[in-house]
Amino acid sequence: MAELKRLSESRDLTRIERIGAHSHIRGLGLDSALEARAVSEGMVGQQSARKAAGLILQLIREGKIAGRAILLAGQPGTGKTAIAMGLAKSLGQETPFATVSGSELFSLEMSKTEALTQAFRRAIGVRIKEEAEIIEGEVIELTIDRPAAAGGGASGSGQSSSASKTGKLTLKTTDMETVYDLGAKMIEALTKEKVQSGDVITLDKASGKVTKLGRSIGRSRDYDAVGPHTKFVRCPEGELQKRKEVVHCVTLHEIDVINSRTQGFLALFTGDTGEIRAEVREQIDTKVAEWREEGKAEIVPGVLFIDEVHMLDIECFSFLNRALENDMAPILVIATNRGITTIRGTNYRSPHGIPADFLDRLLIICTQPYTEEETRKILDIRCEEEDVEMSKDAKVLLTKIGAETSLRYAINLITAAALACQKRKGKIVEMEDISRVYQLFLDVKRSTQYLMEYQSQYMFNEVPREADEDETTQF
Repeated sequence: MAELKRLSESRDLTRIERIGAHSHIRGLGLDSALEARAVSEGMVGQQSARKAAGLILQLIREGKIAGRAILLAGQPGTGKTAIAMGLAKSLGQETPFATVSGSELFSLEMSKTEALTQAFRRAIGVRIKEEAEIIEGEVIELTIDRPAAAGGGASGSGQSSSASKTGKLTLKTTDMETVYDLGAKMIEALTKEKVQSGDVITLDKASGKVTKLGRSIGRSRDYDAVGPHTKFVRCPEGELQKRKEVVHCVTLHEIDVINSRTQGFLALFTGDTGEIRAEVREQIDTKVAEWREEGKAEIVPGVLFIDEVHMLDIECFSFLNRALENDMAPILVIATNRGITTIRGTNYRSPHGIPADFLDRLLIICTQPYTEEETRKILDIRCEEEDVEMSKDAKVLLTKIGAETSLRYAINLITAAALACQKRKGKIVEMEDISRVYQLFLDVKRSTQYLMEYQSQYMFNEVPREADEDETTQF
């Protein structure tokens, strides 16, 4: 019994670990007219910022604003990263979305410009089209003959038996039915995919790859019970042999890595790509341009999101200025919570720590602090996401704490209060749990106040300030 309890606890822990700060966001929460709903898809408030992001989203989908840059500017905890995440979710699977933090570039074992180039190329997709000959149909019968190996206990009998396997496959569509003789390779592929009578399958003639599309609807009554993952599909129409257009979606960076001989395609899995030579990239760009002219490929400009953009230095901004003018540039979305601050690498101060010439290129979206009502709605969503039941009074208290301190601090107290509730063997988080964790964990204001009261007891506070001033005047 104790073991079962431990197992359930570990499962619950795994689930909580998977919940991120923005895991509740599923889109921008806009209607068909690109108007922001009050609460939708995990987004709350920030109507004007979300509406602006919606217009950008529409232009991205139409492929009209490649090479443009958008700045999300606002106070900490006002939902800048949430808007970028909502934009990424709304774009869908095929549009590439690469995210990088400004401070990451300084910790990589490569130059800053190379790291930015790789980030740019991760955000540009290539949709490659190719025609393949396939056989598609419903399996009527699959028979595999396994003749007994000659020579009884000979050491190679197993190999000779597998080589001499023969079989027949009967496939049909709504219009025709054909029997195919199978070789050893095809038998192995069909066995691996566990193909049986009643399955609808696709065979690639060039590679011999077998893909199981699902069970035929006509066979749905053959079984009383089926698994939850069983997919029923209609029997294919027309001829068995067809020419089908296959579309592969890859990013330019993936093509770079595969064609860079020093790393090879395995670098895609290890992540250790290193620096890629400019000649390789030029050849790839030329080849992709040829494919575009021939109609074999299509460029999908994606989104590159750079958070903490004030951490970039003057060299990075200079590179971004040039990179945005390139023909194959993605949409650049950057975010910062700084006001007028020094540009890294210079002694000049500028709005958001961004040089004036680069700032002039940006479409700026501002985020506003959340109201108390919006804070309450966000806390409701986070309680649901973190699977925490909380009483109305506790939510009112948590909202008040969020309004006086910060939204992030209030969100951090949710799981902590749930653990305090669990400790006293309660089922619903009450006000006493909130007040308990509020006393245990300090917010920024109380921490600063505590520090000012007890600063004399901390290190490097032994020498009084007056003595320091006297010493400086002597010199």
